[in-house]
Order: sequence, then structure tokens, then C-alpha cells
Amino acid sequence: MKKILLILLLSGFVNHTNAQETKDKKEINKETDSASNLVFNPDQNVVTEHSTTIKGQKIAYKATTGTMPVWDEEGKAIAGLFYTYYERSNVKDRASRPLVISFNGGPGSASVWMQIAYTGPSLINIDDEGYPLQPYSIKENPYSILDVADIVFVNPVNTAYSRATSKDIPKAKFFGTNADIKYLADWISGFVTRTNRWASPKYLIGESYGTTRVSGLALELQNSEWMYLNGVILVSPTDLGITRGVATEAALKLPYFAATAWFHNKLSSDLQSKDLTAMLPEVEEFTMNELLPSLSKGSSLEEQKRKEIAAKIARYSGISEKVILQNNLDLPLNSFWKELLRDEGFTVGRLDSRYKGIDKKDAGDRPDFNAELTSWLHSFTPAINLYLRNNLNYKTDFKYNMFGPVNPWDRSNDATGENLRQAMAQNPYLNVMVQSGYYDGACDYFNAKYNMWQMDPSGKLKDRMSWKGYRSGHMMYLRKNDLETANEDIREFIKNSLPKEGQSAKY
Repeated sequence: MKKILLILLLSGFVNHTNAQETKDKKEINKETDSASNLVFNPDQNVVTEHSTTIKGQKIAYKATTGTMPVWDEEGKAIAGLFYTYYERSNVKDRASRPLVISFNGGPGSASVWMQIAYTGPSLINIDDEGYPLQPYSIKENPYSILDVADIVFVNPVNTAYSRATSKDIPKAKFFGTNADIKYLADWISGFVTRTNRWASPKYLIGESYGTTRVSGLALELQNSEWMYLNGVILVSPTDLGITRGVATEAALKLPYFAATAWFHNKLSSDLQSKDLTAMLPEVEEFTMNELLPSLSKGSSLEEQKRKEIAAKIARYSGISEKVILQNNLDLPLNSFWKELLRDEGFTVGRLDSRYKGIDKKDAGDRPDFNAELTSWLHSFTPAINLYLRNNLNYKTDFKYNMFGPVNPWDRSNDATGENLRQAMAQNPYLNVMVQSGYYDGACDYFNAKYNMWQMDPSGKLKDRMSWKGYRSGHMMYLRKNDLETANEDIREFIKNSLPKEGQSAKY
């Protein structure tokens, strides 16, 4: 037995439960030519039993961790996707229990972020605002949605422990907006079949580029796999392929600037004295009714009007009127992150502008590094490696890719916003919820609202679309208050999007 376990570890395999020991021996003998080489197994898992307390209630659950193949047209395994599947135990009616399928973004990012900091049953050790703490560890998540839904966290090819089965397989099979959607839809269908979840209400949740992914998947699952969803949750959404003009792209940044400046006390006293959500409507109204038309005029804008607009941008952004004019009323994001706290010797973060960074010199037009991402990697990377090995008993010598190599990524023909609209139009059961952090400068909250307006210009779907804002950044759940609120919003969304008994899918 000791010899078998030694070969198992050296080979990169991970099954250590008694129930799978016989299978493991066969796999080792079949696939290991040399104990010194890592051999990737695209189809294996380990099962562990756990319990946690959610909203004061003791919850027992099973975690299945491992890989499941991506098959090509001839039934050959061309990749294995690493996943963790959490199922609440002692559920009598699994058919009526919702299943949430979770993706992160990047597009080369693992699903670690939401797994151990948002909806999953375990949490990383951070302070109440999301900053790292030592020792690195995992604790219970009292706000997890596992009380109301089972969850599978999926990692696309080259993220986490997911890999192609051979270097000879064309990267174009995986690395592109539409290729990504196509193979993941097929994988989801296979996973639902294996786990016998076809009867369950199904939800997709994606964060950042994951919102591009799940928006496209909503239609692809309907059209290619004949799988119909009850809900799609977009956490910090991208532009979803919805085209912005030059003026629109420039204008829509301002409400985010205002939120960040408010957080850092850089606005005038009359604005600063208002609560954030009481102040922002004024900025949003100016953005759509004055700034956007003015930027559209370009050089034809009258000089006096240009100065008036510059003064208002300065008022709402915390950046001097001089700098605004030097940038032709369109301050680049990099410049904002460098300029806002320049006099204090700090930069602000991109994905969460509450975070501060220190550059080598105060001069320049962009920060040296992303202060928030550095902070997050500080706390997440040790935690996920410890959690998978120690808590979920998944042991391997493969590297866990927080961000894996997925370039070049083909971003052409991105119609994911339109795909999501079409999926909603075809499926009366399908609902959409958007979650945004006010201090997110990469996928800002006002652009998320703009997506909804443009995705549904007729307004016929607006009763099935909702938007929620939180006082944090890209990963709003890192702030404890928002973690609780955002998970509760998901619970309510699931509850409200489940059809009543006998309610048919029709208009």
C-alpha cells in the first residue's frame, strides 16, 4: 500500500479514498511509464464528507473534487476540466434542488475566487474589508448559498489543474470567446448527465470575463444541448460585446470616478457630505444628459461649454480641471488611478479602488502595479493550495494555475450580450441578476447598467432583469458586509426565479 501511494503522488494522481483504491491501482499501472514523470488523468475524482453552519443551521455536504473530460467529435478526451462539486447531504428531492454552475474570468483565471471567498462553504482568512491575514487558513462560510443550492465550480482549460491531454491539440479548440463557450456547453451537459441533474433548476454565475462566458453559454446550452436555465448571475460584468462609441466609452467612466473620489474624501464638501448612493444619481444624470452629448461634439464643442464641462468633471472626479482639459475631457483610467492620490504619495487599485499602492516615483501616468490584485494573490494562493490538499484531500504535483496561459485568445465575434437577450426571449423562465461593486474600475457599475439598457432596448425583458450595487470593488464579496448581502441577494434571486407549481413557460 505504501508503494502504491508513493507512485500515486509522483504520478500526479489524487484518489486516496478507500472506495476508489482499486480504480487508482488500475489507472497507475495503465498510465504511468515512469515514476519521475507527471501524467495527467482527465477523468478521476476524490469524494469527501463535511459539515458547516450557514445562517445558524448545521449543513452536511459532500465535496467531489477532480477532473472530467472534454470530448471531441469522435469521443476522444482532449482535455480534463478540474472542478469541485458541493452537494448538500440528506436532500430527499434532488430534482427540485437548484444547481449553480460557477465560472470566474480572466479569461485565464481559475474559479478559486468565488469558490473560497463568496458562494462556497469555506472562506479564506482575511479581515472584514478583504485584506490578507496570516496565518493563511480556511474557515466556515456562514453566508454560503449551499443551504439553498448545490454548486459546481468549473475551471476552463489551463486554469487551476485543468489541462489539455496533449500539447498537439490545437489551442483554438479552447482559447477564444466562441470556442470557450462551445466546449464548455458540451462539458456542462456531460456533467449534468453524470450527476443526474437534468431535472434540477439550473443557474449560471460568472465573474468578470466569466460574465462573457455565461452570457454566451445561456444561448449555446439552449441551442446545442437543449438545456434551459432558470437564471444567470453576472458578477462585475464585462461589456458583453455591446459596442460603445468613443464618446460613450469616455463618458461612462465618470460615475466610477465619482464613487472612488468619494471613498477617498476627494470631493467638495457638499458632495462629500451625502451618502454614496445619494450622491451618485447626480453624477449619472450629468453623464448621460450633458457629458455624453458634449463629448460627441468633439472639436466642435464651444470653448465656454468645454470649460463648463471640464469644471463639472473635476467636481465629480476629484481631479483638477487643468488635468481634465489636458486630456480633452477624457481622462484615461490609468491616469485616474495615478493622479487621484498623487499628492499623498499613493496610487489607487484598478479592480478595487479602495486599495492603495506605492510607486517608485510619484511622477508618471500609470501605477507601477495593481495594488488590489497583489493583495488578493497574497491571501488566495496559499489558501487554495492548502484547502484542496488538506480539506478536500486532492493531492497532486501539478501546479495550480491562478492565472493560466490562454493566449492568444480570439475575442472576435463577441455577441454574448445579444446571445443572453435571445436566450431570455426564447425562455420565459430565464431571469438575470447583475452584481456590481461601486469601486470597480475594470468592470465598472455604470457600464453594467448600460449593458442592461442596450441589451433590452424595448424594455420587454426588464421585469426579469435586476441590478445590485455594493460598497466594494470587483470582488465585492471580500468585504464582509457585502459578502453577507450579496449571498442573500443570490438566495432571493433563486427563490424568486423558481416557477410556482403549475406555472408554465409561456408569454
